[in-house]
Amino acid sequence: MRVYVPLTLPGLAEAYKTGQLGEGPFVAYAVTPALREWYLSDDIEELEYAALNRAALASLRLVAVEPGAVRRRVVVAVDVADRDAVADPDRGLDPTALGEVRVAGPVPLSKAAAVHVDSAEAEAEVSEAADALGAADQGDDDAQFIVDGADDHELLWYATQEIPNLVGLGE
Repeated sequence: MRVYVPLTLPGLAEAYKTGQLGEGPFVAYAVTPALREWYLSDDIEELEYAALNRAALASLRLVAVEPGAVRRRVVVAVDVADRDAVADPDRGLDPTALGEVRVAGPVPLSKAAAVHVDSAEAEAEVSEAADALGAADQGDDDAQFIVDGADDHELLWYATQEIPNLVGLGE
């Protein structure tokens, strides 16, 4: 199963340093039955794109609580065994949990298929969106518009060999 793990650039650097994603059960996003029902599509590429976008929003939340982090969303696409990524059936109807799965334990970074990261041009909008999250969560439509604005920036695709350059460790 392909899962999308939300991170920040410092989180990606840590994963690169340790060689693994997560330490124990951690949240990722995937094509779950609830996501399929919500998205109303049978096209697996569209569904995976929806799961990626759910992970990008979760990454934005991580950026919001990590003030020193570069204001870019980061999502790692990784393949895990189906049994290692489980959706919580009690949260299936919760709109904030669409596509959410719990991954059983650490996953070797070597299993990553790709990394998706905002471009430098997105930093200003991502920063504004991170600052507006709290108000958007409280129902402020103007703040939600700002948060949604981050989605105007497509995450760029990077091969896993490019991780050292992404986290500033490469030459």
